[in-house]
Amino acid sequence: MKTLSKTEVSTQVKEVLAWLDRRGSKKNRDGMARYGIVARNVAGVSVGDLRKIGKDLGRNHELALALWDTDCYEARMLVAFVGDPEKLTPAQMDRWCRDFDNWAICDALCFHLYDRTPHAYKKVAQWAKSKEEFVKRASFALAASLAGHDKAAPDAKFEPILPLIERAATDDRNFVKKGVSWALRGIGMRSPGLHAKSLALARRLAASDSSAARWIGKDAIRDITRPLVLKRVVQRSKGPEGP
Repeated sequence: MKTLSKTEVSTQVKEVLAWLDRRGSKKNRDGMARYGIVARNVAGVSVGDLRKIGKDLGRNHELALALWDTDCYEARMLVAFVGDPEKLTPAQMDRWCRDFDNWAICDALCFHLYDRTPHAYKKVAQWAKSKEEFVKRASFALAASLAGHDKAAPDAKFEPILPLIERAATDDRNFVKKGVSWALRGIGMRSPGLHAKSLALARRLAASDSSAARWIGKDAIRDITRPLVLKRVVQRSKGPEGP
């Protein structure tokens, strides 16, 4: 992977910002706002276009660092596709996480970058304790991303996340609540053992005095008891580690 000089990085950032400016539209900005995607500096570029240019740019961590510092929403979204998970440090993850100001940037980095770093599981536990809405959401968005992507991980990696979910389930902030549900549903789809533990937790939450916990519990029960999910869980029990 080529390392860019400061001049090359600066030039590439200017080119990216110019491309975003040309590609953006008020229609896209208005559409994003309707879905709660609000940030200080938004060009209005579709996710499909961002994926394309991200693929063209490739992974380059120096460029990712510079793109984040532009404070442009779409430039920061590109960091999910340009950042190098092997070079991303825990301190950088924390700094970017504190800058999250909407669910989309939070989920994009967790789903496409953070879950590929060797620090991911530690950050789930760390961020779950945060009082900041999008930092706390990042904990559970990251847990959900790991559940979907880290195919080789044993159940033991996810079992400690279930108590974090239970503790966070009474947080009634919309984006935290939805992140917690996402994590519980994702873990519940991984294996028969995790499905049973997730379903038991979901039933406890569904009977809770907390309206947020009840919503999460019922949402998870509805999702992980679907016939398609149950069939998939059974199939996974017959894999290399199954009977």
